[in-house]
Amino acid sequence: MNLPNKLTMVRVLLIPFFVFFLLSSIPGKDIIALIFFIAASLTDFLDGRIARKYNLITDFGKFMDPLADKLLVCSAMICLIELGRIPAWIVCVIVAREFAISGFRLIAADNGIVIAASYWGKFKTTFQMIMVILMILNLSNPVMQTLTQIIMWIALALTIVSLVDYIMKNKKVISQMK
Repeated sequence: MNLPNKLTMVRVLLIPFFVFFLLSSIPGKDIIALIFFIAASLTDFLDGRIARKYNLITDFGKFMDPLADKLLVCSAMICLIELGRIPAWIVCVIVAREFAISGFRLIAADNGIVIAASYWGKFKTTFQMIMVILMILNLSNPVMQTLTQIIMWIALALTIVSLVDYIMKNKKVISQMK
């Protein structure tokens, strides 16, 4: 297993620690959870950069990297519902998109086709991660609350745009599936 794939697996392994601290009653829990979330998010940036720079792109990475992102972001958003920081319906839309794309990728993989993440998907993930960071911080400043809401709406819009883009770019794959 190469370094980018190891970083992807580290991201997955950090998720339970992040969730534990975010939902705990430990003093300073949000800051500890935020550190875990940012560390996990940075592995996403690093694994892709290293894979491209040193030509270490693998089918495992193409499949597991977006899945690790989905696990991290969806876990965070589900916890944020529990904490009353994000509406459940928005999380439902985002999680439904993630399940649909993951299912599509599995079917494509079963047909010998590996589909990498698109730029729209990467923008979506970036805005979702920024949204989660702002929601974990839960700043009471009205400007920051407004910024958090704007980022949330952008993340939701990018979720929908990236789904449409994904389907449009892969129409041929969809039509070839058994």
